[in-house]
Amino acid sequence: MADLTRRDALRMAAIAAAVPALQTATSSTPARAAGTRGIASAGASPAAGMALPTPSSWVVKPFDNTEVTLGSSLFTANRDRILNFLRQYPIDNMLAVYRDNAGLDTLGAQPPGGWETYDSNLRGHYGGHFLSALSLAYAGDGNPAFKSRADHMVTALGQCQAALAAQVGTPGGPSRAGYLAAYPETQFIELERYATYPTVWAPWYTNHMIMRGLLDAYQYTGNQEALGIVRGMADWAYSRLGNLPRTQLDRMWSIYIAGEYNAMPVVMADLYALTGNQHYLTTARCFDNTYLLQAAENDQDTLDGEHANQHIPQYQGYLAIYERSGDSSYITAARNFWDMVVPHRTYLDGGMAGSGEIFGARDVIAATIQTSNAESCCVYNMLKLSRGLFFNTADPTYMQYYERALYGQILASRQNTSSSWDPLLTYFVPVNPGARRDYGNLGTCCGGTGLETHTKFQDSVYFRSADDSALYVNLYIPSTLHWTQRGLTITQTTAYPTDPSGTSTLTVTGSGRFALKLRVPYWVERGFTVRLNGTVQDVITTAGTYVTLDRQWSSGDTVEVSAPFTLRIERALDDPATQSLACGPVPLVIQNSSTSYRNLTLYRDYPLSRDLSKVIRPGSAPMTFTTRDGLTFVPFYIGTTASYHAYWKRYEPTIVFGSTDTGVTNRKGGDGRTFLDEVWDRGPFGGRSAVVSAVDAVSSARVGAGLMTSAQRRTVLTAAQQAVFPV
Repeated sequence: MADLTRRDALRMAAIAAAVPALQTATSSTPARAAGTRGIASAGASPAAGMALPTPSSWVVKPFDNTEVTLGSSLFTANRDRILNFLRQYPIDNMLAVYRDNAGLDTLGAQPPGGWETYDSNLRGHYGGHFLSALSLAYAGDGNPAFKSRADHMVTALGQCQAALAAQVGTPGGPSRAGYLAAYPETQFIELERYATYPTVWAPWYTNHMIMRGLLDAYQYTGNQEALGIVRGMADWAYSRLGNLPRTQLDRMWSIYIAGEYNAMPVVMADLYALTGNQHYLTTARCFDNTYLLQAAENDQDTLDGEHANQHIPQYQGYLAIYERSGDSSYITAARNFWDMVVPHRTYLDGGMAGSGEIFGARDVIAATIQTSNAESCCVYNMLKLSRGLFFNTADPTYMQYYERALYGQILASRQNTSSSWDPLLTYFVPVNPGARRDYGNLGTCCGGTGLETHTKFQDSVYFRSADDSALYVNLYIPSTLHWTQRGLTITQTTAYPTDPSGTSTLTVTGSGRFALKLRVPYWVERGFTVRLNGTVQDVITTAGTYVTLDRQWSSGDTVEVSAPFTLRIERALDDPATQSLACGPVPLVIQNSSTSYRNLTLYRDYPLSRDLSKVIRPGSAPMTFTTRDGLTFVPFYIGTTASYHAYWKRYEPTIVFGSTDTGVTNRKGGDGRTFLDEVWDRGPFGGRSAVVSAVDAVSSARVGAGLMTSAQRRTVLTAAQQAVFPV
C-alpha cells in the first residue's frame, strides 16, 4: 500500500474526530422553541425548521417563510432563475476551498472564481451565502433538493471543522477546536496586530457569512448538525475576542476593509437567544465600533467617506444587541443611522449614493452620479435593517424605503435570462448617463447577497402584531398567506408592478376577528380606494400610513385596494435640475447610449392637473413612455445590458406658459428651484385663475428677493393671464 499523504491522514483523522464532536453538539442543542414545527427529516415538509425566540421588544413580527407562497410575478421570475442556479451549480465547487484548507480531498472540484480562489484572502464567504440561499430556497419553495444540497454542505463543513480541530497544537494549526474557515487562522491574528488590507481581507466578514449560512440551515431546514458546527465557531470567536481590550477592538474595527465584520453581532446575538450562553452576547458586544456607535447614538452624521457596506450591517448588529439585552442606546444608534442614509444618501431606486463603495456627503446626490456606485450589497443590508427597525417600531417609514429599494434596485439586479453556472447578478447598479448593468458576480459579495435576496421575496409581504390581533399588508405582490396560528388564509391577487391601475384584491378564507392594516404607498397621488366586499369604505388614506379595517372576518370576504400609478418626478437633493422619473413604485430609465445627460423640457405642455402622462405619453408596451422629442422611458426592472439614463437634466431656459414664451430667464432661487418649479409646485390647479394667483405670489416674492425685476414680473403675469392651459 502506498504511504499515506499528510492530506489522507488528516482526512481519516477528521472523519474519526467528527463523530464524537457532532454527538456532543447535538446533545447540547436546546429544546425547540414553542410554536415551531419540528426537525426536518427524510421526506419532511418545508415547514420543518427552528424558529429563533421572538424578542420581547418586537411590536410586529414576521411570518415563517414557509407560510407565504408567491404567485406569478416579476419577483417569481427572478426567483426561479436563481433557484435554477442553486439546483444545478456543482456544490463541491463551493466546498473546495474549505476542504483544501482542512487538508481534505477536494474531489477534483475547482473553486467558483471571483474572490473564491485558493489564494484569495476572502475565500469561503461565497459558500456561506450559497448555504443561506439553499436554506431560504427550501423554506420558500419546498423542493427537497434544496434541503439535500444544504445537508450536503453542512456535513462537509462539519468534516472540515473536525479536520481542523485535529490540527490544534500543530504548527500552523488553529488555536482551538471549533475554528472553521477556508484559510488558516493567520488573518485573524494579523488583524489583532492591526494589519491592513489587502494583507488582511475582512476575516470576520467571511466568518460571519459561514456562521450565518450554518444558522440559516438550522433555522430553515432544521439541520441539527449545523447548530453544533456554528456553536463551535461561536466558542472559538469568544476565545479570540472575549478578553481583548476595548481599545484594541475599536482600532481593529476602524481599519478599512480589514476590520469589516458584516453582521457578526447579529449571528452571535441569535446564538445567545437560542442557547442562553452569555459568552455569545459578550462576543456580540465585542463588535461595537465605539466611535461610530456613539456618534450615531448622539445623532452626529459622520458617514461621509465611510465604507458603506462595512457599516450598514454593524447597525443590524446593534439592533440585535438591543433586542437581546434591552440596552436602548443601541436602537437609538440604529434608528439615527438609518435616518442619515434615507433619504440623504439614496437614489431614486433605493441604491446608496456615494463614490464606489463609499458613502457620499449628506444630501449630495447629483454630484455622486458616476460609473461605480450603488453597490447591491448595501441595499441587501439596508432592507434587513429596515425590516428589523419595523419589527421594533411598526413605523411604516421603514417599509416605504423597503418598497422603493425592492421594486427599484433589487428587481433591476438580476438579468432576465437563466444560467446554471452564473448567478447573473449585479455588483454596482450605476445611475450615470449611458450606464449599463454588468451581470455575473459568481464568487463576489454582491453575487452572494443577491442569491439570498432573490430566494426570500415572500418574507416581508405580510407581518402580524405581537399579539396576533392585526395583520399588516406591506407589499402588493401576488401571494398567499397561510396564517396557521389563526387558521386563516389570505390570498392576494394583483398585477403589481406591471399594471398601472394599481389594483390588488385580498380574499379571506376562514373566520375570525383581526385588524387588517393596508399600507398606503408613499407615491400615491390619485388616492387610495378601499372596497370591502365591493363597497367603498369611508377611511382616511394618507400616503405613508396605514388604512385599518378592524372587523369579524368570514370566508369569502374580499378587500380591493386601488392605488393608480402616476408618473412623478423626483429631484436630486443637491441639484433640483437633476431629475428622475417613476411610475408608481417603479423607477423608469431612458433608453439611450449617450454618455451626456439628456435634456427634457416639460413645462411648456403642462396641464392644470399636472398629470405628467399628458406630457410624457404612454408608449406601445406596458409601463413605457415617450417624450415629444422621441425619448423612450422603460421600467428599470427590465434586466438587460442596454444603455440607460436613470437621471436627466430639466431644461427650461425661459419662462413659458403653453405656447407663450415670455423671454424672461427661468432663474433658480435660493433652494435651486426655478421660477416655473415654484409655480407648478403649488398645483394642481382648478383653472387658469389659480395659475395666475401662483404666478402672482411667486413673482412678488422674487421681486422682493432681487431675483426678478418689476418689469419682468408684469411680463410673466400678463403671459399667464393670456395663456391657454390643457386640463
